[in-house]
Amino acid sequence: MACLLMTRPPDAARRFVELLPKSLTTELKVIYSPLISVKPMDDSVSLDSSDTVIFTSSNGVSATGGVVDCEDIVAFCLGQRTTQIASDAGWKAQMCGKTADDLVEYLLQNRPSETLVHLRGRHSRGNIAERLSEAGLTCREQIVYDQRLLPLTVEAEAALAASKDVIVPLFSPRTARQFADLCPVGSKNHLIAMSDAVENPLKSLKYKDLQVCSEPEAQSMAQLVREVAAHLIRVESEQSAQ
Repeated sequence: MACLLMTRPPDAARRFVELLPKSLTTELKVIYSPLISVKPMDDSVSLDSSDTVIFTSSNGVSATGGVVDCEDIVAFCLGQRTTQIASDAGWKAQMCGKTADDLVEYLLQNRPSETLVHLRGRHSRGNIAERLSEAGLTCREQIVYDQRLLPLTVEAEAALAASKDVIVPLFSPRTARQFADLCPVGSKNHLIAMSDAVENPLKSLKYKDLQVCSEPEAQSMAQLVREVAAHLIRVESEQSAQ
């Protein structure tokens, strides 16, 4: 039986698996092995009443829960899910694209007059606050959560070392780098990267195939997982029938 290895934090990993058809997941061994643990920072979030915030991850929204009175505060958000979570939490959320470049372009075109505050993780890409500041907007950043690297679980290591087909969707460059550092040599991996930046750390690995999503979003990742899984299940079925 082929395996599906989920390396996201538990809640995000299970939400992703729920995007897949039950008829497919029952034919796969799903293994959960988070490679990053997300932890809110102990410091309180510092915002003025006139500030406008930027969220590039739903983790930033979660880290402010119960800490900030977000009523009437505008939140410029990256991606549909982050926007929805921010809206549900009470922020006046506006989606500004799917990538950091999209968000920066949107803000430079609209040029809000308020002070922008990027509430982000300790490890972040895109240099959003720096780029906006250099372009003349007032923007600062505050780290509100940390992303700590984790090892592979014993079950994940065994699956990767067992010469079985393992589908591995990877959602961030840092997770991809950690996976590349930990993956046993000779694993029969079918790697799916959310973006070119996620793909880059994986190129040093030996793998059965490596695909990159056309769009950096969960639905596109799920579609590729469905295609790869359906092919592996079909091959296994044909081999069993012989």
